[in-house]
Parts: sequence; structure tokens; C-alpha cells
Amino acid sequence: MKLIKSLFSIAIVTLLSLSSVLAQTKVLKLNIDADIDPRMSRYVDLGLTAAKNGGYDLVVIEMDTYGGLVTDAKDIVEMLLDFDKPVYVFINKDAASAGALISIACDSIYMAPGASIGAATVVTGQGEAAPDKYQSYMRATMRTTAEEKGRNPEIAEAMVDQNIEIEGITKAGQVLTFTTSEAIKNGFCEGEYRSVDAILNHTIKGDYELNEFTPSFVEKIVAIFLNPFLSGILIMIIIGGIYFELQTPGVGFPILAAITAAILYFIPYYLTGLAANWELVLFLVGLLLIGLEITVIPGFGVAGIAGIVFTISALVLVMLNNDDFDFTFVPMSEILLAISTTMGALLGSLLIMFFGGVRLTNSKFFERVALTATQQKNEGYTARFHKETMVGKEGTAYTILRPSGKIMIEDNIYDAFTRGTYIDKGDRVKVIGEEGNALLVKKV
Repeated sequence: MKLIKSLFSIAIVTLLSLSSVLAQTKVLKLNIDADIDPRMSRYVDLGLTAAKNGGYDLVVIEMDTYGGLVTDAKDIVEMLLDFDKPVYVFINKDAASAGALISIACDSIYMAPGASIGAATVVTGQGEAAPDKYQSYMRATMRTTAEEKGRNPEIAEAMVDQNIEIEGITKAGQVLTFTTSEAIKNGFCEGEYRSVDAILNHTIKGDYELNEFTPSFVEKIVAIFLNPFLSGILIMIIIGGIYFELQTPGVGFPILAAITAAILYFIPYYLTGLAANWELVLFLVGLLLIGLEITVIPGFGVAGIAGIVFTISALVLVMLNNDDFDFTFVPMSEILLAISTTMGALLGSLLIMFFGGVRLTNSKFFERVALTATQQKNEGYTARFHKETMVGKEGTAYTILRPSGKIMIEDNIYDAFTRGTYIDKGDRVKVIGEEGNALLVKKV
């Protein structure tokens, strides 16, 4: 009998413990502690998706930002408004500009002592007030977001427009910014706390489980490849790989390296929203024009120059968060960094081509990946494809030779090459040597 009572007591305790664990409120914390841009928008999207898939009951955003791009802030606002669980924001220092907009989109706002929210006037990348069309868009967005969350829309607009005057709150001529106590007084903050745990202890009845969202391993790798230095290295490999493939056609290794580098360069920028579809198309068109210039179009003219300009421009543009070639909100420092990174990589590629080309083609590594051995007659190789010697005969260039191509002699077509000189289609040529089934020629 005592044994039965003991087992019954253990079962009751176990069930109570299990119900306590199951009753825990699951909380996921996100951090908005940098500029609002496509990378931050992607981070929030991934975080909210993780919260939904992980069965979390509450999301808390810890914020300290001076703002960023309005378009990306608007994307985050739409994510928050569509999210089906409560979202709190804890402003531990600043929620300025786009940060204020995102905060207003949350269900509850909490602030640390000394924190602030507001100053949402739209500025350009150079720190000057943006044209009125951007201010109007921001005012409307702030107003509708505040209305959606039951906050005073006029106050939200005053955070953008310095011409709005609200009696007892703000005067005309200054953009509205609230301290913690002012935000509480005017319904833009639910309380003052020093930490996320303090907020949860006050708002959640019972136990809670707090986890911080961390990007996956793949996302961390993507972030590494966004480093400007690594981007420069990849650009060097892209340019160098294309160059060495053109110098030694058929080898395969240089072009494989270039393609791999291009994938590693563009995909991280594309995933984070920095690279637009048209920028990728611009890069591919540039490569196509360069290829046509080399293989089809005689000489080196408009197509080749345009191809180089398109390719380099695309490499620069993917680093910049421009809106269809609109750089209004792109800081000059970022523009200069993107240009210097690309130009530095281009210069490095040219130096490698100039000083390293001969060493590379003569290296043991290159011999392992490329067929460079010459089959000598005294070693047993006696293949010949011409019934009689062709040396001294003349004909015409059947195709462009740059330096390889085809020639026509006595109505027969032969593979031919030059010592590096360019010969147009139709030019007279003379055979000065033979190598296997190919003829060495020069222009007459």
C-alpha cells in the first residue's frame, strides 16, 4: 500500500513538473543594432520565420539604431504587422528615424533609462534632408503604422515633419524626439526597464524560456563573403581567370576558377538584397560583349569597351544599395569604398597578369592541370596530317586569326595560328611552319 502511494506521489510530481515546462512562454530575442538595410531586413525576416517555425509565443526586439533606408524599414514593418504573435521592442539606447518607425509597428514599446525615440526625418546619404516626396512617404507610413497600433498618429507624423505643432508636446521648427519619460507620458512607451529579462518578469505570468536568434552557418558564411577585402580578392580571381583562359584556351582551370569566384561574389549580395536582377544581367551582358569582341567582331572597339565598362560597373553596383541607379540614400563613403575595392582588385589583376603570367604557365601546378607537353618526333611521335609540306605556301585567312583560326589554301581549309599577331578574315597569309595538324602563318 505504501509503495502504491509513493508511486502515485511521484506520478503527480512528474505531471506537475511536465505541465510547468509545457506552460513556459517561449520567447525569441532579435537584435536590431545596426543600420536598417537589406541585410537587416533579411535578418528580421529569418528571425520571425524561426519564431514561427519554432513555436515561439513572443518575439522581443532589442534595438539601438540611428535608422537607415526607409524602403527596408517599411519591409520590416510589414513583416511585423503580418506576424501572428506579439512583438515587443526594447529600446536600450536609440530608436531614431527608421528605428522609430519599426518600434511603432511593435505591439509594445519598452525603453531603458536615457533612451530616445523619434527624429524620423528622411535624410540622404550625405546627411541632408531628402526631397519632400520622401518626407511625405515617411509621414504617411508613420501615421498609418501608429493608427494600426492604436498610437497617436499626429505625434508619429511630428517625428518626421518639423512644421507640425502639437500643444504641450512639440513646437513648430523642431522634429519631435521623446525621452523615455516623455514617451511613457504620451503613450509611445509601456514602461521603463533596464533589461529584456526585467520586461519579461513583469509582463509574463509564470516561467519563460528566452532564446536569442542566431543566423545559420550558411548565413554566417554569406556575411563573411560580404567583406570588402574578400570581395576584392574574388574580383581579382574573376578577371584573372578570364584573362588566363583566353591566353590558354581549352585548359579549363582558369575559367572554372573565374566562374566559382563570380558565384561566391554575387550570391551573398543577391541573397541580402544588395544585388538586383538588372545588375546581374549587366554583368552577364558585359561578359557576352567581351566574348563577342574576342571571337566574332574584328579589332577591339565599341563592343569590347562597352563590355569592360558594363562588367566593372556591375561589380561596383552590387556592393551599393541603390534603388534602380538612384544613389540618394547611399553614403558617399560606401560609394568610394565600392569603387576603390573594385579598382584595387582590377589593378591587382593587371599586376598578376603582367608579372605572374609566365611563372604560372611554366609552373609544375599548371603542368598538372593543363596539357603543355610537346610530342617530339625523336620520342616516337610521328603523327602528320598533311601529305606534303605546307611551308612556303600562301593562302587567305578563312576566319579571323587571334591568334588561332582557319586559313584557305588551294580551296582546302586548314587550322592555323600566328605568333600572337592579329589577322583579319580575307588577308593574305604565308605558311612559315607546321606543328602537328596546325600551320604557323604570318601576314603577307
